[in-house]
Amino acid sequence: MTLTGKQKRFLRAQAHHLNPIFQVGKDGVNDNMIKQIAEALEKRELLKVSVLQNCMEDKDDVAAAIADGAEAHIVQVIGNTIVLYKESEENKTITLP
Repeated sequence: MTLTGKQKRFLRAQAHHLNPIFQVGKDGVNDNMIKQIAEALEKRELLKVSVLQNCMEDKDDVAAAIADGAEAHIVQVIGNTIVLYKESEENKTITLP
């Protein structure tokens, strides 16, 4: 399943007030981080990840690695912030248009 433009716009509006709860630093993305992000996505469905300036990897590569590992959708990469969405199986709170 891919997100339509309308769904991405809706999710961007929902994510606007959120603060990033994960940070990717100089060590980059690792399996433990992906596991924690996947667990957080199951609880929240929508979250932000901040890419710090000392991260050696490109932010688009970081977003793709996290999305692949956590089986999530990239809603937006803006500045050094990545917005991710994954439909929760147990804690569904967001209804997409």
